[in-house]
Amino acid sequence: MKTNLCYDGCDLVGLALKYGTPLYVFSKSMIEGRCSEIREQFIKRYGGSHAYYAGKAFLTLAMCQIVEKEGLGLDVVSGGELHLALKAHFPPERIIFHGNNKTRQEIEIAVDQDVGRIAVDWEGEIDIIDKAAGLKGKRASILLRVTPEVEALTHKYIRTGHRGSKFGIPLERIPYVVKKSLSLQNLNLMGFHFHLGSQIEDYRPYIEAVDVITKVMSDLRDDFGFVTKELDIGGGFGVEGFEKTTSKPISYFVDPVMERIKARCSEFELPMPSVAIEPGRWIVSEAGITLYTIGSIKKIPGSVTYVSVDGGMSDNPRPALYDAKYYAEVANKMGRPKDKVITVVGRCCESGDILIEDLAVPSDVQPGDILAVFNTGAYNYSMASNYNMLPKPAVVFVDKGKDILVVERETYDDLLAKQKFIFNV
Repeated sequence: MKTNLCYDGCDLVGLALKYGTPLYVFSKSMIEGRCSEIREQFIKRYGGSHAYYAGKAFLTLAMCQIVEKEGLGLDVVSGGELHLALKAHFPPERIIFHGNNKTRQEIEIAVDQDVGRIAVDWEGEIDIIDKAAGLKGKRASILLRVTPEVEALTHKYIRTGHRGSKFGIPLERIPYVVKKSLSLQNLNLMGFHFHLGSQIEDYRPYIEAVDVITKVMSDLRDDFGFVTKELDIGGGFGVEGFEKTTSKPISYFVDPVMERIKARCSEFELPMPSVAIEPGRWIVSEAGITLYTIGSIKKIPGSVTYVSVDGGMSDNPRPALYDAKYYAEVANKMGRPKDKVITVVGRCCESGDILIEDLAVPSDVQPGDILAVFNTGAYNYSMASNYNMLPKPAVVFVDKGKDILVVERETYDDLLAKQKFIFNV
């Protein structure tokens, strides 16, 4: 009787044998389904609205193709992400360029390539953008990233909207920056952006931020005659973790926020701005599974049983960074009683390289078994490193029984490709 775990019509054990492990596996149809939900429940429902996929969650050439085909824009945060997007022929007018410390060179490239929006993160950035646009004979469209001083209930390392955040312009400086932006002839100030953090599971912090920003919008209209055309509320929409598999629909987050924006604009007699969102994790997290091969098993009497896999914090640093919780199954032993509790650890030389604690598995788990860790589509591949000189895993998309390799596995020679000798030997 076959007991292997299947995903989007593909046998995961077969994929592990075909491509090796560790292996990132993504359901193409699930990603497309999430993009479709955004189109139907947000873009089509609210006229003039836009959605940008937050590329930092997971970005490859193939992912750019899907996002472009599904009609979403793209949020990039570095020259590297922008370069990848342009190599994928992603329409630059549908790109928004974020980052708290963009280099002059990155800004010049963004201006030269006619990137749709540049999100200004600090006061001095407007001078750099203005100069770059002037040299090119262009007018750059910008949003000002505002720090709304809202505390989202999430891990402190992934909160970004509170006072004291390294991101955004403090509220009290916004009038000055707006006035200056309006005075620069090479800039086109479109409106504002805020981002509250990551893995936020409640819509209410977004409501709080909207109340803050719409009051700012009203004051700026009264003081400078500036009418906000665009309001980007960021992303950070949370997904269910651990053993839960169904996340809140996109409408849970956007519907109350849109109602609030409309109500506040009516209250202040402001025209309704075009509203944008930037989901990343919500689109890809649950679409991803990471496959590992189990190696050493160490039972410490009276303590714990460690089961080691051939990856770890090098391909998923989130448990070590954020105490992120994951769930897994032994993919080649599905349906068997789970009467053994283990701790899954990685192969990196760090005591903190622990992927999952207290995981129930079949009692006959053994070296060579394939472990499938769920909900790894976001911030695993994108945060992977070569710590301990470990090559980064391959990436495979699966879709209704078909599999396609979209990122090749790194080799040991890839790790040395940029190194040079300093002595003749």
